[in-house]
Amino acid sequence: MAQSQERKITVPDGPEEIVVKAFHDVWKELKCDETIFNAVAISRVYGGGSVALLVEGEDAKEPINLESIAAGKKRVTFNIFDPLNTSGSLVLSQDPNSMDFLKSTGWIVVQNQAYHPSRCVTKFNEQPLYLGYTTSAFGYVGRSVYQRILYLLKSYLLTMKTDAMVARKAGLLIAKIKAVGSIVDNLMQSMAGIKRNLLKQGGTDDVLSIDPEEDIESLNLQNVNNAMETSRKNILNNIASGAGLPAIMINEETFAEGFGEGTEDARVVARYVHHFRNEMAPLYDWFDEIVRRRAWTPEFYATIQAQFPDDYGDVKFEAAYSKWAKSFKATWPPLLEEPESEKAKAEDVKLKALIAIVEVLLPTIDPENKAKLVEFMAANINAMEVMFTSPLILDYEALAEYVPPVPTIGGAEGEAKPPRPEDGKA
Repeated sequence: MAQSQERKITVPDGPEEIVVKAFHDVWKELKCDETIFNAVAISRVYGGGSVALLVEGEDAKEPINLESIAAGKKRVTFNIFDPLNTSGSLVLSQDPNSMDFLKSTGWIVVQNQAYHPSRCVTKFNEQPLYLGYTTSAFGYVGRSVYQRILYLLKSYLLTMKTDAMVARKAGLLIAKIKAVGSIVDNLMQSMAGIKRNLLKQGGTDDVLSIDPEEDIESLNLQNVNNAMETSRKNILNNIASGAGLPAIMINEETFAEGFGEGTEDARVVARYVHHFRNEMAPLYDWFDEIVRRRAWTPEFYATIQAQFPDDYGDVKFEAAYSKWAKSFKATWPPLLEEPESEKAKAEDVKLKALIAIVEVLLPTIDPENKAKLVEFMAANINAMEVMFTSPLILDYEALAEYVPPVPTIGGAEGEAKPPRPEDGKA
């Protein structure tokens, strides 16, 4: 659910559309979303997980050479390590007075192969505890999400057995057949068996005759059904509480449709997903830098210089890259998306406030600041994508130098001319 939406990438200090497309292409090529998903899943299951960057022909113990990972130079790949691979190398200090107490050093060691901190990133689920050795992670690292709810998960298995039992017994027929007496010969016994077989084989459009004293009915599981549903729901709610997530998610219930309740349920889930995205932020930041270096190469920059010679003709690659990287911003869209009508109402309120600001300031400021005020207004209008589909583009330098003509007040010199009715004011 946290990755169900694509992040919005912006690079305002560069040719945004081109550089963002190059970033997205490399991001998809390296399958970064799938790698992050698997790393976070492993960290939640076992208490910790690590991702390492491997570059063909380079020693993993050395700091990463960002120039060597540019597209077309060397083959790169990502490996995901579970705690068994990295056991003994994640958290080393057990001294409470040490600065590294229960903290990861950044280094990981996998089968005697050390990885420099710049080449790997580790994600813990919760924080290490001095009193809590994590058996699933083979060390004092994060804790498995299943640790607090292990007994509840065992109880949940019982509900699955109950489901199987009900499914097996739901088709059971109870036949109340009249007894044949104390002395049963072979003929009467055969007749009773034939009647049971006819009942077993009978279906739609078949007719089965029984004695008036006999009865056939299905097994009554009504009370079992109520008890089973209540028990199952309580177990799932307790599992959700132990795992720290909204119960509505694990129960797979629809949001309430009453007045206000459904919106509040959705907000609870949205807050949880927002918090979960923040926990994944270190992984995304690490991948962002690698993908930027692989996407924005000197060769790619040469094409930018060819397209925009006035802006980048004399700018060196490292200077342009540094400027783009500093302005790089990746934001998650809100999980709760408002309908277009509500967005239009919100933008209408913003537009009225914007017009009021301009009307107050415009008559009192100099031409240079007037141009800046108009630029401010145009930037805000261009951000209103619901109301305005085309951007407002103006020449602000020409606007700052423009001097409007002074209107003539009178007809003859010194003679005042009355205002026209269509003017509306003097």
